[in-house]
Amino acid sequence: MLFNIIKRSAVCALIVALTTAASVSPNSEVVWNVTTDKKLIALTFDDGPNPVFTPQILDLLKEHQAKATFFVLGKRVQMYPTIAIREVNEGHEIANHTFDHHYLKNVSPAKLIEEIRQTQEVIFDITEQVPHVFRPPGGFYNEALLDLTKEDKLTVVMWSWYQDTKDWKRPGIDKIVDTVLSNVHNGDIILFHDLQGDCTQTVGALRRILPELKKQGFEFVTVTDLISKTK
Repeated sequence: MLFNIIKRSAVCALIVALTTAASVSPNSEVVWNVTTDKKLIALTFDDGPNPVFTPQILDLLKEHQAKATFFVLGKRVQMYPTIAIREVNEGHEIANHTFDHHYLKNVSPAKLIEEIRQTQEVIFDITEQVPHVFRPPGGFYNEALLDLTKEDKLTVVMWSWYQDTKDWKRPGIDKIVDTVLSNVHNGDIILFHDLQGDCTQTVGALRRILPELKKQGFEFVTVTDLISKTK
């Protein structure tokens, strides 16, 4: 498989992203982006669903025939089940981001895997989908957590290190747009958020990003499709 992936490390994932890449099984390592000559790109949204802004994001994705991956929190899927069902019904990928967004630096790997499994059950009960992809909150992981996710047959997926929009900080629509468009590559995995609170800037940036990338010939696919289409 043609993956750009980073070897295991116990340090913060943003630091790990700058280390040497290797080509190994995706279930034993961490996928950051995919090497491909195809104009494929994966949009990802963390921490939702958001009752106000996730539907707006879904409307924009539908308008531009774009598929995305939503790394949801189990507790928020329980709070807003109809939005999670809509994500699935409209062809998007629903993925695991733990139940309560605890950072690995604050809890044990065993505690985090409990949350992951709890979220798997919640997602299946509500959407009848079993996620195959997991993203650790804050980008923190270690070898013990990777071993546990491997046992559960979950692929750990991060994001292209230069495609962290930091939209959760609300840096301004122009900044978010520039982050994505100034250095876009085939196989990128782009990080957005539909977290609790005000996501107005994220929605506003997507209104500009989606048509521009589409104009450049990019196809928006889910993370799992991005991986599978480059096997």
